[in-house]
Amino acid sequence: MTTLDKKLDRRSFLKVSALAGGGMVLSFSWLAGCKPTTEEELLAMPKEWFELNSYIKIGENGVVTLYSSSPEFGQNVKTSMPMILAEELDVDWKKVIVEQGNFDSQRFQRQSAGGSQSIRQGWTPLRTAGATARAMLVGAAAQIWNVPASEITTSAGILEHKGSGKKAHYGEMASLATAIEVPENPKLKDITDFKIIGNSKKNVEAEKIVTGKPLFGIDYKVEGMKYAAIVHPPAFGMKVKSFDASYVLGMSGIQEVFTINIFNENYVRTFFDVATFPELLVVVGNSTWEVFQAKKNLKVEWENAPESSFTMTGFGGRNPYKVTVPEGLESSANHREKMAEYTQKPGNVVRRDGDPEGAFKKAAKVLEKTYTAPFLAHNTMEPANFFAHVTAEKAELYGPTQWPEPMSAALADRLGIPKENIKINLARMGGGFGLRAYGHHLLEAALISQKIAAPVKMVYTREDEMTYGIYRPTYSATYRAALDENNNLLALHVKAGGVPESPLHANRFPAGAIDNYLAEAWEIPSNITVGAFRAPRSNFMAAAEQSFLDELAEVMEKDPIAFRLELLKRAETNPVGENNDYDAKRYAGVLELVRDKSNWNTPAAGVHRGVSAYFCHNSYVAEVVDTKIVDSKPVVEKVYAAVDCGIVVNPDSATNMGEGAIVDGIGNAFFGELAFENGVATKTNFDKYRMIRHKEAPKKIEVYFVDSKEDPTGLGEPFFPPVFAAVANSLYKATGKRYYEQPFAPQLEMQNLKM
Repeated sequence: MTTLDKKLDRRSFLKVSALAGGGMVLSFSWLAGCKPTTEEELLAMPKEWFELNSYIKIGENGVVTLYSSSPEFGQNVKTSMPMILAEELDVDWKKVIVEQGNFDSQRFQRQSAGGSQSIRQGWTPLRTAGATARAMLVGAAAQIWNVPASEITTSAGILEHKGSGKKAHYGEMASLATAIEVPENPKLKDITDFKIIGNSKKNVEAEKIVTGKPLFGIDYKVEGMKYAAIVHPPAFGMKVKSFDASYVLGMSGIQEVFTINIFNENYVRTFFDVATFPELLVVVGNSTWEVFQAKKNLKVEWENAPESSFTMTGFGGRNPYKVTVPEGLESSANHREKMAEYTQKPGNVVRRDGDPEGAFKKAAKVLEKTYTAPFLAHNTMEPANFFAHVTAEKAELYGPTQWPEPMSAALADRLGIPKENIKINLARMGGGFGLRAYGHHLLEAALISQKIAAPVKMVYTREDEMTYGIYRPTYSATYRAALDENNNLLALHVKAGGVPESPLHANRFPAGAIDNYLAEAWEIPSNITVGAFRAPRSNFMAAAEQSFLDELAEVMEKDPIAFRLELLKRAETNPVGENNDYDAKRYAGVLELVRDKSNWNTPAAGVHRGVSAYFCHNSYVAEVVDTKIVDSKPVVEKVYAAVDCGIVVNPDSATNMGEGAIVDGIGNAFFGELAFENGVATKTNFDKYRMIRHKEAPKKIEVYFVDSKEDPTGLGEPFFPPVFAAVANSLYKATGKRYYEQPFAPQLEMQNLKM
């Protein structure tokens, strides 16, 4: 048995009450008192991290309802997180009902899905919640049976005292358990005793998904609901000058046309309060078809927007800073020119180990390569949408969002309604990938409802979604390696930047493995709005870093995997510096595992192999990609993936996430690209924005998990970054050409290879 390091006090539990039917409701604060925390750490952490709540409801018949608080967008947390609760509660999974916990400012102070943190952050609190409820049920049985609690065992929702032969299911003790004092030191199961965790469970919503039952925000309807569409400027760097709605108001079903301003003038935005265009035109009518047709016919005069600025706080509401939005109509051609200039200028030194400048002066050979990647659109299958019904006293919203908490503050400020009177109900999301962490669509729907004094469904077109912003930034990274006359590595220098942010992670591998190391960052301001995109920054840095290491290994005449393992061994046994982000032994472990599982040194005939490995979101992933040239076309035949993410809660779900991320990465590596001409996105729908097709996905993906007793870490994102370089490195073996620019398809076509 595992005992918590810190006692749970009364403040950790908000309510224990009996249900009318004899059941029990247990409410608890997820993050209070779960791990040793100093007073200084408590003061430094944002408050919401210590106020997350969840609920267990036990009926008198023994059926258990477990509430999943994190938003669900395909990562399957609605199944995996209740599995953790059920494990420690020691309940029969067949008698578990899972429900989505809606956002509630009083009970659920932090609900989010992002950064691959749901399972990692919920692991100990969820286990504690289950163990606490189980202890209270045991305590109730001990009192009524007049036996020591230590002699009572639990299994599959049954309490048993073997000495007296007495048994009862949880429902029989649930009401009595509400009178039991909340235990201060609940015992957790030993991981060797797990019965649910580590055994695959089917998605609790699988039947609803395959039978097409309403689950998503776009499905939601209420009586008397109106529909709205937004009209945003045709280019970044422009704004509304005037509009004429006379013709549109005469169209069938159209009721109103007006403008809205997203934020109040002096509002201090939070990390997720991103809105590309502060002022929008709105068309309201009786159906989506009617408002979509009307917006096409709306006469609008646009003008260039001046430079502007606003105040924003960092993650968690800390460290406010000024954001300047430059004027002008930007083009990707100009971005590329500026990025090329910045690669030649000194950057902001983020890390320096040893004497890298001196090492380069002594070098007999210098290898230097620059890697670039374009803007990317999220392209979720379900376009942005939200339902809102705002009255003078309250607001109720329903729709897809990854992070409702920060948006409740923006809603309260903009609507003039107290946060406690704002209800945000969480729909299953039809994709997220970071886009739905930004809640401008919530604000838009709410402001429209307030303006028309009626419930409204606001829906984007695909063109709106693709041209509205919140893109993956465009990036560039230059790597330089200094070698002596014997091809020994003397120094490594990385300089990385982008529009409008740098992707650099200065303390990640190979930092810590090289005596002389220099990392520099740079940024180019832009009015094109960017944001989190699956594995932010890592999705590019892994591609550049791992491609360069492959080329460097070739120059040094070393096997790519052996070279990486050699560096990692140095980082493990004699690390350079003290701020290295990764565990070199665990990093090496996934490389060794993928090497063995893929039979790295003996590929099948005609197979060209590439390898890549990366650490992000607290997890380690290594991947081998097998590519063949079939009828003058590169085909990714197979992918091997090894991952160390600690304990795997739901293996089938974890494998599915890996497969999805790998296919997503392959598609973006070959085809993903969004460009701009005078502030206008050159691609507005899937007819031009190329996505991977079913026939282009690997025929087989094999996922292997390191057998671990470590607490779970991230999984939704870590599979994604390594695949870019693994594809590039395999293509080099297949074509004899290195690929320094994403996407790869245009370059392959220049080589007369089909795509």
